[in-house]
Amino acid sequence: MGQVLHGSATTTEAIRRAIQNSEESLRALSARYGINQKTVAKWKKRTSVADLPTGPKDAKSTVLSLEEEAMIVAFRRHTLLPLDDCLYALQPTIPHLTRSSLHRCLQRHDINRLPDVEGDKPAKRKFKSYPIGYFHIDIAEVQTAEGKLYLFVAIDRTSKFAYVELHPKAGKMAAAAFLRNLIAAVPYRLNIVLTDNVLCQEGFAA
Repeated sequence: MGQVLHGSATTTEAIRRAIQNSEESLRALSARYGINQKTVAKWKKRTSVADLPTGPKDAKSTVLSLEEEAMIVAFRRHTLLPLDDCLYALQPTIPHLTRSSLHRCLQRHDINRLPDVEGDKPAKRKFKSYPIGYFHIDIAEVQTAEGKLYLFVAIDRTSKFAYVELHPKAGKMAAAAFLRNLIAAVPYRLNIVLTDNVLCQEGFAA
């Protein structure tokens, strides 16, 4: 198998191996192979003759901020919606989000595949069907490098239409603002809004 070297490499694997096995001085090896002494010293210290991987050690997006990535991850884990549904729900909040950047984000966080909800579990009972416009709203905490934020999520049980916002606080004012924005964003009438979250209940009643 041929060797693959770094584009700016000045030594081959054979030379590197010879340097590692040689008892000669750095100066002598430098003169022998026509390379500087720092390069000789580098390969003397290493136990492998392969180039080290280049590029950033921690993969991160050049398009999405850390806050946006945290929001995407929390939304996916909370809703378990398919890729295109996540994209449709998140784009109003993250306008520059594309299908490919969303997919790469989910891959980085190892949630690009939805869990097998069937598995070996017994079949779930069929729930009552609801008319379109039946929304369930919840709040999820999102941990970011700058601290804790709150993800407001609304999903129509029938159409699966989803709406999401990220807020610095989860108080009554934020809940009320989220409901107003939800009503404006949904392209049809909201018939029922259901939530188990006390803050949402108080905010919607305000």
